[in-house]
Amino acid sequence: MIDSRTFVPTKAFLTKGVGRHKEKLTSFEEALREAHVAQYNLVRVSSIWPPHCNLVQREDGVTNLFPGQVVFAVVAEAQTNEPSRLATAAIGLAIPADSSHHGYVSEHHAFGQRREPAGDYAEDLAASMLATVLGVPFDPDQAWDERKEQWRLSGEIVDSMNMSCSAEAQDDGRWVTVVSALVFCG
Repeated sequence: MIDSRTFVPTKAFLTKGVGRHKEKLTSFEEALREAHVAQYNLVRVSSIWPPHCNLVQREDGVTNLFPGQVVFAVVAEAQTNEPSRLATAAIGLAIPADSSHHGYVSEHHAFGQRREPAGDYAEDLAASMLATVLGVPFDPDQAWDERKEQWRLSGEIVDSMNMSCSAEAQDDGRWVTVVSALVFCG
C-alpha cells in the first residue's frame, strides 16, 4: 500500500488521445485507450512537477504500471458533439534547472482553438507559474517567444514543453473527446 503522505513520484510521461463515439462516456474511454491509459484508475491531481522526477517516454512509463492500478495524473480534456466544433486539450510542463525544486504542470481545455496555439498557451502557463516561484523576472505582455528566451537565459528553467491534441466533431452526432495528460508512473 502506498502511503499518500510520503508518495512523491520519480517518473512521469506525457500522452494524448482522441476518441469518437455516439455515447459521450465511450468517446472518453476511446480517447484514454488511444492515450494508452484506459486500463488504469486515474486520479486527477493538481499541477506540481515533483522534485527529482524524470520525464520518460510513454512506452517506458507504462511498463511500471499494472491494469487496475490507481495512477495519479494531470489531465486536460474537452468533449463536444456539436458539428464542426473543434475541441482541444493541452498539458504544459516547466521543469526547473535545480532538480531539488518543484516545477509546474498546467492543463488547458478549449473550443475553437487549434492544437499548436493551445499547447503554447499551456506551456506558457506552466513556465509563468514556475518563473514567479523562482523569482525570474518576466513581462506578461511580451510575446511568448520573448518570454521563453528570457526564461532560458535566466538559467532557472531548464525545460518547458507541451502535449496537446485537437479534433473536430463531425456532422453525424457522435461525441469527440480529446485528452492530454501527464501521468505519474514511478
